[in-house]
Amino acid sequence: MGWIVLVIIVIAVFWVIALYNRLVINRNKVDNSWSQVDVQLRRRYDLIPNLVETVKGYATHEKEVFENVARARQQAIQAQGPEQKGQAENMLTGALRQLFAVAEAYPVLRASENFTQLQQQLQDTENKIAYARQFYNDTVFMYNTSIEKFPASLFASMFGYARRPFFEVEGEGREPVSVKF
Repeated sequence: MGWIVLVIIVIAVFWVIALYNRLVINRNKVDNSWSQVDVQLRRRYDLIPNLVETVKGYATHEKEVFENVARARQQAIQAQGPEQKGQAENMLTGALRQLFAVAEAYPVLRASENFTQLQQQLQDTENKIAYARQFYNDTVFMYNTSIEKFPASLFASMFGYARRPFFEVEGEGREPVSVKF
């Protein structure tokens, strides 16, 4: 009888260890996927000043648009975590839409090879950001599900695991930009 109890205890201990290791793996996947989002966002932040400078050369009287882009970029760089980053990225996306709307008014600018290359690089980066966001949200979904399922939910909170937020686009990021001259 003592052996049976000992075997049950050993099995329970190994089960808790396996559960804990699965939670660690899922948490690390979320952290890794967030760092991939961050890499793409930083690439975007690096491209924006070059794009603004190119447009400035043609549209010098659009000072407010340039200031909005610079301000939104700085806020996005300083934002921490998925929730703040999501809000800041929405503002930056709106500011970039305004910048591209201004660029549409200058055919010579649109024909500029430098502007075209920067625009293409930014578009590629936007696609990579969209993929990284999707991947991050998928890993958050898997992580959140793993800590909420029974019996893992009993141990997850005991081990300090909590839900992670999704990286969502809200409000301004979903609406078209309106520019009036």
